[in-house]
Amino acid sequence: MADHAHDNHGKTPAAWTAVTLVMLGFLIGSIAVVMASVWLFVAGVVVIIAGAVAGKVMQMMGLGATPGPKAAGPR
Repeated sequence: MADHAHDNHGKTPAAWTAVTLVMLGFLIGSIAVVMASVWLFVAGVVVIIAGAVAGKVMQMMGLGATPGPKAAGPR
Protein backbone atom coordinates (compact mmCIF):
# COMPACT_ATOMS: atom_id res chain seq x y z
CA MET A 1 0.00 0.00 0.00
CA ALA A 2 1.07 3.55 -0.56
CA ASP A 3 2.17 5.57 2.44
CA HIS A 4 0.59 8.80 1.26
CA ALA A 5 -3.08 9.77 1.15
CA HIS A 6 -4.83 11.03 -1.97
CA ASP A 7 -6.52 14.16 -0.67
CA ASN A 8 -7.94 15.32 -4.00
CA HIS A 9 -8.08 12.10 -6.02
CA GLY A 10 -10.63 12.86 -8.75
CA LYS A 11 -12.36 15.65 -6.86
CA THR A 12 -11.67 18.42 -9.36
CA PRO A 13 -13.71 19.95 -12.18
CA ALA A 14 -10.99 18.96 -14.65
CA ALA A 15 -11.17 15.30 -13.63
CA TRP A 16 -14.97 15.20 -13.71
CA THR A 17 -15.08 16.84 -17.15
CA ALA A 18 -12.43 14.54 -18.61
CA VAL A 19 -14.01 11.37 -17.24
CA THR A 20 -17.52 12.39 -18.31
CA LEU A 21 -16.45 13.16 -21.88
CA VAL A 22 -14.36 9.99 -22.18
CA MET A 23 -17.26 7.85 -20.90
CA LEU A 24 -19.63 9.57 -23.35
CA GLY A 25 -17.16 8.92 -26.17
CA PHE A 26 -16.96 5.22 -25.27
CA LEU A 27 -20.76 5.04 -25.14
CA ILE A 28 -21.02 6.61 -28.60
CA GLY A 29 -18.31 4.27 -29.91
CA SER A 30 -20.03 1.22 -28.43
CA ILE A 31 -23.34 2.13 -30.01
CA ALA A 32 -21.53 2.73 -33.31
CA VAL A 33 -20.00 -0.76 -33.23
CA VAL A 34 -23.40 -2.36 -32.64
CA MET A 35 -24.92 -0.30 -35.46
CA ALA A 36 -21.86 -0.83 -37.72
CA SER A 37 -21.60 2.91 -38.26
CA VAL A 38 -18.10 4.12 -39.07
CA TRP A 39 -18.89 7.83 -38.89
CA LEU A 40 -20.48 7.44 -35.45
CA PHE A 41 -17.46 5.47 -34.24
CA VAL A 42 -15.16 8.25 -35.44
CA ALA A 43 -17.37 10.77 -33.62
CA GLY A 44 -16.91 8.73 -30.43
CA VAL A 45 -13.14 8.76 -30.86
CA VAL A 46 -13.23 12.54 -31.37
CA VAL A 47 -15.22 12.95 -28.13
CA ILE A 48 -12.68 10.79 -26.26
CA ILE A 49 -9.78 12.90 -27.53
CA ALA A 50 -11.70 16.10 -26.71
CA GLY A 51 -12.22 14.83 -23.17
CA ALA A 52 -8.53 14.20 -22.66
CA VAL A 53 -7.60 17.60 -24.08
CA ALA A 54 -10.30 19.40 -22.08
CA GLY A 55 -9.14 17.78 -18.85
CA LYS A 56 -5.52 18.78 -19.43
CA VAL A 57 -6.43 22.34 -20.45
CA MET A 58 -8.64 22.72 -17.38
CA GLN A 59 -5.81 21.41 -15.18
CA MET A 60 -3.43 23.96 -16.68
CA MET A 61 -6.05 26.67 -15.98
CA GLY A 62 -5.92 25.74 -12.30
CA LEU A 63 -9.11 23.66 -12.13
CA GLY A 64 -7.32 20.37 -11.61
CA ALA A 65 -5.07 18.77 -9.05
CA THR A 66 -1.59 20.15 -8.78
CA PRO A 67 1.04 17.48 -9.31
CA GLY A 68 2.75 16.61 -6.07
CA PRO A 69 6.21 15.22 -5.49
CA LYS A 70 6.76 11.81 -6.98
CA ALA A 71 7.00 9.03 -4.45
CA ALA A 72 10.24 7.10 -4.46
CA GLY A 73 9.57 3.53 -5.51
CA PRO A 74 11.42 0.39 -4.50
CA ARG A 75 14.88 0.09 -5.96
